Amino acid sequence: MESKVIRVTASNNMIRGFFANTTHMVNKASKTHQTSPVAAAALGRTLTATSIMGLMLKDEKHKITVKINGGGPIGNILTVGDSSGNVKGYVDYPQVESTYIEPGKLNVGNAVGSKGTITVIKDLGLKEPYNGNYPLVSGEIGEDFAAYFLYSEQQPSAVALGVLVDVDYSIKSAGGFVIQVMPGISDEVISKLESRLGEVKSITNLIKEGMNEEDICNHILGDFDPQILEKHSVDFICDCSEERLEKALISLGEKELIEIIEEDKGAEMVCHFCNEKYFFNEEHLRKLIEDIKN
Repeated sequence: MESKVIRVTASNNMIRGFFANTTHMVNKASKTHQTSPVAAAALGRTLTATSIMGLMLKDEKHKITVKINGGGPIGNILTVGDSSGNVKGYVDYPQVESTYIEPGKLNVGNAVGSKGTITVIKDLGLKEPYNGNYPLVSGEIGEDFAAYFLYSEQQPSAVALGVLVDVDYSIKSAGGFVIQVMPGISDEVISKLESRLGEVKSITNLIKEGMNEEDICNHILGDFDPQILEKHSVDFICDCSEERLEKALISLGEKELIEIIEEDKGAEMVCHFCNEKYFFNEEHLRKLIEDIKN
């Protein structure tokens, strides 16, 4: 079943929201990286948020990169998204040991850590990419994105992200939402929205109970006259290729490539995002050296 994200407006355009069911996407990422439950939860939450933020971009060539480093045992979380909502990503230590806050509730904050920053880089086709960052609040990911939106983009946002891992390490449910209020919204509507959000169960429970992204939207924003503006199918997709890795090898320079040939007779490169392996034999490397000379 495809992963989906919808973009909605509500309360006479005073509220905008993105609602996502990313179960398939997160399961694909988890299988690719053979993650432990807590690594699956941390990576899955970040991928879901990155997918939503990618859909906020205005041009099809724009890209977004999110890096979270909280000093915890999971290391860095790195995700990349495009304006279609497709994402790729990885964590430094995908087999990090899982701990629990309580039975059934993974301690993501402990794995990620909170002594670091969330960094968002937006490549908007300009000379320099937009680069925003903010200290991590808890390492639980959702709270950290909410703080980033508020303090780095001055955009008050309610963010919920969740991943429910099954006993066989597959992803039972994953998804999230970002709800943002626009300038000029009344205090009455804000109060009503805050009250409603306080009543909502976890996003993973809503999905586990059979709700899709539209059901979740209506469940939360039903009293605010939500209107669906866009529907998107999103996925975990890596755009690595032999040509891209050739460029990486060429960037090493002639001297370094000659040393690789003399010592190893070839080079094996692995894509961090999808674990795809590429082997460049001696003949291929010598061709790259000729390209450098020419």
